Amino acid sequence: MKIDLNSDLGESFGAYKIGMDDKVLPLVTSANIACGFHAGDPSVMKKTVDLAVKSGAALGAHPGYPDLVGFGRRKMAVSPADVYAMVVYQVGALSAFAKAAGTRLQHVKPHGAMYNMAAKDPALAEAIAQAIYDVDPEIILFALAGSESVKAAEKIGLKVASEVFADRSYQEDGSLTPRTQPGAMITDEDASIAQVLSMVLKGQVTTLSGKVIPVKADTICVHGDGEKALLFTQKIRKALQENGVEIAAAGTFLK
Repeated sequence: MKIDLNSDLGESFGAYKIGMDDKVLPLVTSANIACGFHAGDPSVMKKTVDLAVKSGAALGAHPGYPDLVGFGRRKMAVSPADVYAMVVYQVGALSAFAKAAGTRLQHVKPHGAMYNMAAKDPALAEAIAQAIYDVDPEIILFALAGSESVKAAEKIGLKVASEVFADRSYQEDGSLTPRTQPGAMITDEDASIAQVLSMVLKGQVTTLSGKVIPVKADTICVHGDGEKALLFTQKIRKALQENGVEIAAAGTFLK
């Protein structure tokens, strides 16, 4: 059994530093790099690509809505055509940095509100999948397990990695509990590790209401904002490996 570990990186902007990219990268197999819309800028993009290449992590574009102030987490009333253009623009930009570094993109993972809205909106999901396919049909889409985004990717013939979250609680429809609601974040490390092992080994997750639902796990999103988060990611890696799970970049095992 194999699983990918991914993390959202390259989210600093100008003089503002966010995250601990240099410490997170050795712990993950796939790097989702911000493309300048919700976070990041050209210099940060280049630096993060270079760090990822040095660490051996596979590269991914992390496109979001043009909302630096809201960090891309606020819903925007945008058309599927606009989302298509935003994704092509951002994926194209990071793809150029990857090419300049002598490599290519493995995947694309939409960010924040774009990710969550597309998970439930077939038209947005199809626009994102089409944008990625048109840029490079070999790129993998990282999408919320069981979502409309997964269906859109499969429909168009795009490879898709079903994504699960280590530190987020789930609703009965398989969606993530909104961050604005109590219990959205799982702060207890043991509970989070137990959730990860259940999703990977048993293919199921216990929702916030207590109901057990099926879930497919190809890649796990982990966060590295702070020393405690780094230690937590190390614990997740250890727990998976102790249970016979090999940690590898999604592109090495997805068909």
